[in-house]
Formats: sequence, structure tokens, C-alpha cells
Amino acid sequence: MASSVISPPSASFIVKKSQKELGGSAFSSSSSPSPFSVPKCNKSAAKKIVSAMAPQQAERMPATTGSVKTAMTLTEKIFARASEKPQLSPGDNVWVNVDTLMTHDISGPGSIGIFKREFGPDAKVWDREKVVIIPDHYIFTADKLANRNVDILRDFCNDQNIKYFYDIKDLGNFKANPDYKGVCHVALAQEGHCRPGEVLLGTDSHTCTAGAFGQFATGIGNTDAGFVLGTGKLLLKVPPTLKFIMDGEMPDYLLAKDLILQIIGEISVAGATYKSMEFAGTTVESLTMEERMTLCNMVIEAGGKNGVVPADSTTFKYLEDKTTIPYEPVYSDAQARFLTEYRFDITKLEPLVAKPHSPDNRALARECKDVKIDRVYIGSCTGGKTEDFMAVAKVFLASGKKVKVPTFLVPATRKVWMDLYTLPVPGSGGKTCSQIFEEAGCDTPASPTCGACMGGPRDTYARMNKAVVCVSTTNRNFPGRMGHKEGQVYLASPYTAAASALTGSVTDPREFLQ
Repeated sequence: MASSVISPPSASFIVKKSQKELGGSAFSSSSSPSPFSVPKCNKSAAKKIVSAMAPQQAERMPATTGSVKTAMTLTEKIFARASEKPQLSPGDNVWVNVDTLMTHDISGPGSIGIFKREFGPDAKVWDREKVVIIPDHYIFTADKLANRNVDILRDFCNDQNIKYFYDIKDLGNFKANPDYKGVCHVALAQEGHCRPGEVLLGTDSHTCTAGAFGQFATGIGNTDAGFVLGTGKLLLKVPPTLKFIMDGEMPDYLLAKDLILQIIGEISVAGATYKSMEFAGTTVESLTMEERMTLCNMVIEAGGKNGVVPADSTTFKYLEDKTTIPYEPVYSDAQARFLTEYRFDITKLEPLVAKPHSPDNRALARECKDVKIDRVYIGSCTGGKTEDFMAVAKVFLASGKKVKVPTFLVPATRKVWMDLYTLPVPGSGGKTCSQIFEEAGCDTPASPTCGACMGGPRDTYARMNKAVVCVSTTNRNFPGRMGHKEGQVYLASPYTAAASALTGSVTDPREFLQ
């Protein structure tokens, strides 16, 4: 079996196998050469026997053999169940029954408008308990249009009697709003809306975060969401699956953000276009649920249709106090066909960043030590979870120093905000994250929201209103993404972001963690 292997000093050990090698068709894409890229197979490789004629046997009658079934991947199985089909293959178009539809303040008003236009002003949603509406993007702002969007959501939810509407009215004090949660992708998990084997659609590209729970989760547009609101169904094409096998004990200076930056750097921002990305291996199995969410969160930055981690004891433990709705996980068959398999030895991976202006502009953090920065941003659905802030606090504790640049802290949800003030940081003698952040000279943790990750109105907290250089735990660094179109954003793990805050330059966290 032919395969290509590289092992440069600064990269993890990678093996790539195409579906052609595994017995099916394969597609390939090329990207610009880099020290991390996988070289193409030598076309002059020796020919090998791939099949042989078996001795002729007596014909068996169909009645004794039954129907022939082809092995399926995890994502294909979810599609089959949701479409009530016994068998599906990549490329099939099927009507899928949706288990949960999520929308928020940016896309919600448009989706609602389309629903009313197509189904009538007095139409009711297909199931009021399967629609989840979460204001989270442009919340703490004086922008009248942004505020109006939340009002539109509120009026719709009151009219439809939507069970899961996480409203906010008092913008001056988020704690005065008992229902407000914060960033939708983290809130969906915390509030028990993510379950193995289900289909979750959302009007946000990072809905793929929920794939960490072994379900199919992807972003859709307003038109599709309007149709789902009225019918509970959507026509979807079954994606082929790429498999990423990561093995080895995770070094204590790496986080899941490093893993996904490595993968995106390897395959490019278009390398998984309309493909499912399934994650497996001993490294993945060792990850917490929040770290698995980080991994799946950024599959869209590789063009992926969805990302998925098979459900296991870690998943089930997390869900114990989150949901009472029964669920049934599914798993890829042993003989399932994957378009391509990638293998990584994580023990050889080093802390990474994605340089401006693309998530696949991968570099080693230590190679960017001469890059001076103006600020650090910790937050978003990618890097604003409790464990992300714990990681930042760990670096600050190890250094005993104060930050050298403004460091903005934006918890993803109300629960994360509370954790910063209540949970003791391991090895701190009982100190909380908020205490450690204050001692390090960081800004006070802000109200939970998407914050400056997507720029937003000019009065958005920590928005880049000038052409500054920022190290951020967010997910995208395209021009203008966090505000000013000439700003520069280096995507990094919470460890690397914290280390960079302490030095004022892009910094490998091993300077403080080893």
C-alpha cells in the first residue's frame, strides 16, 4: 500500500492515505509547498496486485443472502437514520429530519422573515421545543439596528411560544437577565441541546462545534433556516468523510487549538470543502469535551461540512446532568470508506499560530518571536470556555509576571463568567481565574458574548478600531474580521496567547510551562 510520509523537525509525524488506496475513488487537491506539507506520491511506484479472480462458485439465491449492505461512516449513518433510509453513500441527496434548529440575533431576523413570507404571517413553527434562539453576537452595544434584531427575536418567540429562547433585556447588567446565556455554540452544549446521533442545524458557520458530541452539526443560511422552521426538514447532500487519526500523549504545552491549526495548515482552508471531518485516535480520546469542541469548532475554517468525534464515556459523563432526552450514538463501521486518512504523532507537534490573514497560514510560535504585538484577546466559541481561561491562568501562575500589553477577557457564557470567579485554579492555593487575571494586570472579564471576534459595531468591547496587531484565541484572521481592515490577527491557543501577553511578542508557551 503506497503512502507518503514526512517528519520534519518542526512538524508532527503524518501519514496520508487516500480512499483509492483503501479500495474506493479518491480526489486530491494541491496547496503551496511548506515545510509541513505532505509530498505527492511518486508516480513511478511499482504496480501491485489489487484484485484477483476467485474460483467460480455455484450461484446463491437472493433468499439465502438477504440484502447487501455497504459499511458506512458515522456521518453517513446519522444521515441514513435522519432520512429513514437503510443505506446512503456520499453524494446522495436526501430529505433529513432535523432534531434541533438554532438561530441568533444576526441571522434570526432574516430567517424569521423568510419563514413568514413563505409559510404565511400566522404560520407556526414545526416544533416549538426543537427551535433554540440565542442572542449572542451584537448584544452589549448602543447600535439601534443591533438592538432591534434582539427585539425581533423576542416578538417572534413570544408569538410562537418558543420554549428555548435565552432572552436579554437589561444590557447594562447581564446578570439581571436570568435567561441570557451568551455564545450560542457553548450555550448549546451547556444547556443540553447537543446529543449523539442527532442532527443539529444552525444559522452560524461554527455550528459544527456540536460535532464534538458525536452528532451531525452544520451551519445553514437564512433561506434554509426559514424552510426548516416551517417543516422540520432540509434537503442535504451526504458528504464524503476525511479521517484524522491523532495518536500519542498530548504534551503539556499543547491544546486542541494547536491540533486543529496543524490540520488546517496541512490541508488548507479549502482542503475539506463539503466533506465531513472525523477525528479519532488516542489523543482525541484523551481530550475533554471542551477541547473536543475546540477541535470541531474550526473544521469550517478548512471548508468542512461538519466535524465529528465519536461519542464515548467522556461524552456520556458530560451529558449526565445536561439532558433527559434519550439519544442513540452511532459509530463508523470498521470497513467504512474514508476519502482520505491522515495520521499525526502529536508527541512531535509544537505550539502553532496562524499568521495573518488566513487560518491556514501556519507557523511555529517560536518562529514568530520577533513579531511585536499590541494586544491579546481571550474569548469566542473557540477560545472562551472555562478550560481556555484555566489554561491562561496556568501560564500566568507559572510566570509570576504581569502582562505587557492590554489583555481582554471575554467569557463565552454566563456559566463561564461564573466559573472565573468561583472555581479554584489547580496549583494556585485556592485562587480563582479572576484573581490571577487581576494580579497579572488584565482587563476585568467582560460580559459574556461573541464580543470582538466578528468585529461588530464600533462600541463593541475590545474591537480593533485601529490597525493593531493582536494574538487571539478566536477562529478567523481575515482582513477586517475583528474590526479594522488593516489590523493583524495571529490565531493561537490560550497557552500561546497568555505567553504572548506576558512578553509583548508572539511567544512559545514553553518559555513558561517547562
